[in-house]
Amino acid sequence: MTTAPWRDPALPASARVDDLLSRMTLQEKTAQLYGVWVGSSTDGGGVAPLQREMTADYDWDELITHGLGQLTRPFGTAPVDPVKGALALARAQRQITAAGRFGIPAVAHEECLAGFTTWQATAYPVPLAWGATFDAPLVEEMARRIGADMRSVGVHQGLAPVLDVVRDPRWGRVEETIGEDPYLTGTIGTAYVRGLESAGVIATLKHFAGYASSAGARNLAPVRAGTREFADVTLLPFEMALREGGARSVMAAYTETDGVPASADPWLLTELLRDEWGFTGTVVADYFGIGFLRSLHRVTGTDTESAHAALRAGIDVELPTLKCYGQPLVDAIHAGEIPEELVDRAVRRVLIQKCELGLLDEDWDPEPTERIDLDSTVARGLARRLAEESVVLLDNPDGVLPLAPDTRIAVVGPRAADALAMLGCYSFPSHVLTHHPGVPMGIEIPTVLEALRTELPDAKVTFAEGCGVAEPDTTGFEEAVARASEADVCLAVLGDRAGLFGRGTSGEGCDVSDLRLPGVQGELLDALVATGVPVVLVLLTGRPYALGRWQGRLGAVVQAFFPGEEGGPAIAGVLSGRVNPSGRLPVSVPKEPGGQPWTYLQPPLGLAAEVSNLDPTPLYAFGHGRSYTDFAWESDAADAEIGTDGSYDLSVTVRNTGDRAGAEVVQLYLHDPVATVTRPDVRLVGYQRVELSPGESRRVTFHFHTDLSAFTNRANEKVVEPGVLELRVGPSSAEARHTTRLTLTGPVRTLGPDRRLICGSEVS
Repeated sequence: MTTAPWRDPALPASARVDDLLSRMTLQEKTAQLYGVWVGSSTDGGGVAPLQREMTADYDWDELITHGLGQLTRPFGTAPVDPVKGALALARAQRQITAAGRFGIPAVAHEECLAGFTTWQATAYPVPLAWGATFDAPLVEEMARRIGADMRSVGVHQGLAPVLDVVRDPRWGRVEETIGEDPYLTGTIGTAYVRGLESAGVIATLKHFAGYASSAGARNLAPVRAGTREFADVTLLPFEMALREGGARSVMAAYTETDGVPASADPWLLTELLRDEWGFTGTVVADYFGIGFLRSLHRVTGTDTESAHAALRAGIDVELPTLKCYGQPLVDAIHAGEIPEELVDRAVRRVLIQKCELGLLDEDWDPEPTERIDLDSTVARGLARRLAEESVVLLDNPDGVLPLAPDTRIAVVGPRAADALAMLGCYSFPSHVLTHHPGVPMGIEIPTVLEALRTELPDAKVTFAEGCGVAEPDTTGFEEAVARASEADVCLAVLGDRAGLFGRGTSGEGCDVSDLRLPGVQGELLDALVATGVPVVLVLLTGRPYALGRWQGRLGAVVQAFFPGEEGGPAIAGVLSGRVNPSGRLPVSVPKEPGGQPWTYLQPPLGLAAEVSNLDPTPLYAFGHGRSYTDFAWESDAADAEIGTDGSYDLSVTVRNTGDRAGAEVVQLYLHDPVATVTRPDVRLVGYQRVELSPGESRRVTFHFHTDLSAFTNRANEKVVEPGVLELRVGPSSAEARHTTRLTLTGPVRTLGPDRRLICGSEVS
């Protein structure tokens, strides 16, 4: 085989794969289409729902004689020392290459939603915190570091980013999303993809598509999204990350839209994704998603039928283990029930990707380096920068913050002294380590309490937990109130506990019926406010919670979305004033706990009106965030007339008028007064983070193209219509500092997949 064309790195990948395919048996081809989850268990508390029923038995030594497509989570299944894990993975790869006729290694994949999900690896802020930074270059830098760490131990593919757009904040997986706006989600997600791919790791976009639009905010419920919402909100971030970011893999969603499961939808996975968008990478199943076509969706009657439906739709790889693409698929093809051409189509995509990764080369060497540090000083520095930029100061009406260095502080709340309060459900300590009691955390995670004492060594800091996260017990209120009454200021550190499938208040399968603070935390906050001592609310959460009940009663409100291992020092820095807060809300914060679902992307009928006594206007709008300094805005932009294929440069000058350095996030919104279908009142089409010293001013210029005003019309075409548009620039979706009217002239333009998706910007 060493002289065969498929081994020749000088040949194009397609030619090499064509030669290889011609030499493979059916069983060798199907072996490239599934993974195995070595070391996983179908027993115990860490098992996902239905995992037991969806896992097939196999004999490792027999299985790998035909080759193997994927190895599932060799590092993310149990605590493993990075060096030992890399050696074990290399040993498994040698077994695979030695056992098969062609010596082709498997692709090893891992989760990397908030960092490489393995023991001793950096736990970064969750994606919702990335959105709060409005800093795509920093997210790209983080992803590049994550990718380099994964490659250093032999991992090829990362199951991230999540590009679902929040449609109902009661959904448990909000923490995994980037926000409620498709443009922010798309641009931040694209940056993550670029970073991961630049390190040689395949980025996998998920969950394609509609997962976050599930009815009633229930995990894995039917999707209730109309045609235009699906096209203009749900799909946009995926298109951006594929076209602008170069993602090489897509994960099919569990959900079904209008009766058609995504895993069995040829329109979604082939006609749109490949034929229209030109995607040439691999589509992988969400874990057990192919089997769910039979057991949950009931659109197939057997695992063989599920395999046929998924292959026909365009799923190339079954994850995490073999159930449908294994022997049942081989038998069905031999029986003439499934055309072998479907297997050939899928395995060709898989092998081309392996060729691009260098896994078809004869000199491929899996030997890892002797020294591996997955939580380096550089990585921790990135985690700190992201955490600091993601903290949002929602309110500070009386200037309670920053705290005086020698003040008396009562720290109260169930999230103040728990390191896990910093982490989302896909960080390794929350995702896996909770099932391994006695195993150390593996990384240093200062709590808010610890970080505050370090940050303000001259302050007198006392602590009382007050209550649990979700438990009904109020016996700790008395001590909490006593500590608050003795202090100059009380920090109420409240929020979520991340977990899986109901084991937390936020995370996969941890959906809620309304947006009240979990457990009795709201009652604890009431008791603290009643003392008359200024209360600073510090929230560590995976979703927004309704805060209207305390409007005007709090000294300040600080929001952090699971800010990672350096979140404690970042929050302490904001409280002390060492860090000038610059985070902006990626999701709206509601006044009332009911009234969901609601996001800021509302057409006129979705806004407050006299026809209803219910006012859905949020307490804090998308894009909102305060600073310890002030900014003045000036713009000389004038109204203009351009063609429906034209462009316009809009500039605004921002000056720091305060006495300390700070960052402003300049946000560009589009308002379409009249269109042939209803449109959101405003929607984000551009943004730019600007760092300014005291007295400094910078000019931000947005390069707006009319393509960015496109929407899906009644004929399901992306169009730009003539008429008036308004470009509104301001610090949030609810505040426009300057408005420019553009009159678009000319014919209606129908756009193709080559339309512009990004609004360029520059700072001078």
